[in-house]
Amino acid sequence: MNKLLALFICTAALALGACTQSAPTTARAPETGGSRKGDFGPPQGEPIHAILTSPPEVPPPTNRKHPAKVIVELEVIEKDMEIAEGVSYTFWTFGGTVPGSFIRVRQGDTVEFHLKNHPSSKMPHNIDLHGVTGPGGGAASTFTAPGHRTQFTFKALNQGLYVYHCATAPVGMHVANGMYGLILVEPPEGLPPVDHEYYVMQGDFYTVGKYREKGHQPFDMQKAIDENPTYVLFNGAETSMTGPNALKVGTDQSVRMYVGNGGPNLVSSFHLIGEIFDKVQYEGGTHFQENVQTTLIPAGGAVTVEFHTEVPGSYVMVDHSIFRAFNKGALAILQVEGAEKPHIYSGKQVDEMYIGDKVASLAPVAEAATAKATGTLTKAQQIAAGGVLFKGTCSTCHQENGRGLANVFPPLAGSDYLMKDPQHAIEVVLNGLTGPITVNGNPYNSVMPPMSQLNDDEVANILTYVLNSWGNSGPAIAKQDVARVRTSTKRPEGAAH
Repeated sequence: MNKLLALFICTAALALGACTQSAPTTARAPETGGSRKGDFGPPQGEPIHAILTSPPEVPPPTNRKHPAKVIVELEVIEKDMEIAEGVSYTFWTFGGTVPGSFIRVRQGDTVEFHLKNHPSSKMPHNIDLHGVTGPGGGAASTFTAPGHRTQFTFKALNQGLYVYHCATAPVGMHVANGMYGLILVEPPEGLPPVDHEYYVMQGDFYTVGKYREKGHQPFDMQKAIDENPTYVLFNGAETSMTGPNALKVGTDQSVRMYVGNGGPNLVSSFHLIGEIFDKVQYEGGTHFQENVQTTLIPAGGAVTVEFHTEVPGSYVMVDHSIFRAFNKGALAILQVEGAEKPHIYSGKQVDEMYIGDKVASLAPVAEAATAKATGTLTKAQQIAAGGVLFKGTCSTCHQENGRGLANVFPPLAGSDYLMKDPQHAIEVVLNGLTGPITVNGNPYNSVMPPMSQLNDDEVANILTYVLNSWGNSGPAIAKQDVARVRTSTKRPEGAAH
């Protein structure tokens, strides 16, 4: 019996081996995406001119059941724009914005790409699209001198969300100046409909001047090499999606965000405070994760996030490498309007102390900077600018009414300590204050951290506001006064100054 069983097993094994050897050797196509399934044949119908949009807007879905020839025309423009209120920077752009124009095609489309370099440009440029299958992603085919145009064609074989960027040497400098964007290659069946789609892209910027130092700021190559950005921003400017530019949706709506990271150096820890991502297609691919709090986006990578709004209020988008959010600008606001839902959340609250000056317009700051540059700065302009900055820097401890917190933080309103020597206040702001003090006859023993990250204009305007608010009547503090205290203060090497 055992011999018969052994003979049967051996015979079966030989038969199985023979079947295996005689089976076809053609590789099976992957179930989703991939170049082996991305070629849906030649384009059908008349050529289509792609609709390109500027951030944070997204082109409409392709709504096509067949591949087409899609013509994309994109122009490189070098232009000065605001990177922060009162601060300008020379950006190199695709389409005149940072990030560049959003491109949307369908998997299987044949894309005829035209790149133009505006005659006013000072540099040659090209484009490397991560959604292209071919050497350089199109870079070698699109080296374009100022006043010229180039053209190449590619097949969009793989669905997904892809970064594009300039790849002309020095590549890092071109990317750091804002030369990046996103191209979405939709799956053949399209994407499920949602109420809102938005385009957000993070980038790190390197300026010679400090964060928010007013005037025109040139690019700093050494900071870029050292990976020490002055700004980390969404959509190329500190105010791109704050104040009146905040993104707006309603409650009970579905939102899809296409989020990229142009880099050139930093990895993003993308987070939306007060929301949980229902679905995250990580790294721009076809797989997704659910119920995600924070998602990593590598430099040169992208992610699609989806969520459903429930409760009204101001929701803050940040890079959760948190100093980048509150001290380098990586912060934006999604404003959700609608009815309260106390069974989900106790009530709509805009925590202005938490999101600081991002809730309001920084226009008074820019106005003061312009007046300072022309020699016409008034005390009233300093007070207006200082009030905006105070909200984002000092109001958490000292309160918006200047009364502080009893037995914890001393008042600024009617403060005999402050008004006795206004110039000493500069030292306190720049160097901090630790240990017991007496204010208006009451003892306090807390810590005032140094605010040396503020520039001279900001310190001068904040103190002028404080010295002339809540019944206080004091002098205006000049930028030169702050600079004198700063330069006379010895600090350890490498410390903020």
